[in-house]
Amino acid sequence: MSRSFPLRLPESIKRAAQDLAREDGVSLNQFIATAVAEKVSALSTATYFRSRAARADRARFDEVLARLGSLPPREGDEVEQD
Repeated sequence: MSRSFPLRLPESIKRAAQDLAREDGVSLNQFIATAVAEKVSALSTATYFRSRAARADRARFDEVLARLGSLPPREGDEVEQD
């Protein structure tokens, strides 16, 4: 179900959004709806990973890694040192 939602934007942002929507071949409404959906998705993903990280068990992680043996990483899988 779709609902109307009055939205006030600064004129410069509205103009920029209109230009981008036109370039993308969509309506301003569709452009804004997609932008909001992308932001909701990004924030939801961040929340998901934070909750997963909070449940992490470093000792268990180290146990799993220890079972993998001592082969060097494949080319491109090396960890960059700071």
